[in-house]
Amino acid sequence: MQALAEELGSMLIEFALSVWTLFLLTFLIFEFCMTIYTYSVLGDAAREGVRYAIVHGTDSSSCSGPSSGCGDTTGSNVRAVVTGYAGVSFHNVTGMTVTPSWPDGASTPTSRVKVTISYPYVAYLTLPGFTSPTMQITAEGRIVY
Repeated sequence: MQALAEELGSMLIEFALSVWTLFLLTFLIFEFCMTIYTYSVLGDAAREGVRYAIVHGTDSSSCSGPSSGCGDTTGSNVRAVVTGYAGVSFHNVTGMTVTPSWPDGASTPTSRVKVTISYPYVAYLTLPGFTSPTMQITAEGRIVY
């Protein structure tokens, strides 16, 4: 009878350790998937900002960019498009920094536009010694209009 009680005790300990390991592994997989999802959403948002900027050059009636005659010289419309796109994915966009830039110094056709997003990722599961990364995503294109 003593051996059966010892077996039952060791079986309970093994089960408890196995369940905790399984839960930890499940949450780590979930965290990894959410990190990849966030990176993907931010990449899509940056590309959406570039798409907006490349069709709103100096030849557009609602121009965005540094060229004279543009009503939006700071790129606030581009920022709004990026923030709106990322916000639909239920991410907290308050910590997101969107920086549109025009490397060629103009928003004329064939000039380049670059949208950079910096986002401090907030982990769902925090582990000791693990710091959440700051994601940096950049998209670039040429203005066509």
